[in-house]
Amino acid sequence: MKAATEYLWFETDTKRAYINITDEVERIVADSDVREGMVLVSAMHITAGVYVNDAERGIIQDIDEWLEQLAPFRPDYHHHRTGETNADAHLKSLLIHHEVIVPITDGRLDLGPWQQVYYAEFDGRRRKRVIVKVMGE
Repeated sequence: MKAATEYLWFETDTKRAYINITDEVERIVADSDVREGMVLVSAMHITAGVYVNDAERGIIQDIDEWLEQLAPFRPDYHHHRTGETNADAHLKSLLIHHEVIVPITDGRLDLGPWQQVYYAEFDGRRRKRVIVKVMGE
C-alpha cells in the first residue's frame, strides 16, 4: 500500500469563506501515484470544515445562509463566557463536518458529475490547514 500526505494552508480575509480545493486535491492524488484507493481531506481546526457539493452559482450563498440560520452569530453563547466570540463557528463546523473521504479510481478522484471538494472557513483571518492523505495501491 502507498500513502502520501500533504497540507493545504489557508488564511482568509473574511470570517467566513468557501474555497473550492478540488484541483489541489486532484494534484496531490496525481503526485501520489495511487491508482486505486481513497483520499482523506480533513480540516485540522475546530472552526472549519470540508465538504463535497456542487460548484453551481448560488449554492455557496444558500449554504452560508442556511448555516447562519441554524447557528447564527449571537453574543449569548455559553462559550463566549471564556472570552471567545466564535461559538457559532464551532457549531457551523459540526453541521458541515470536518472531513470527507473521496474514492480514487484509475488515479483520479472518483466524484459525481458536479461534485467538488470545498474548504469551509467559519472563523477566518488567521492561518489554518487541511490535511490531504492519499492511501491505496
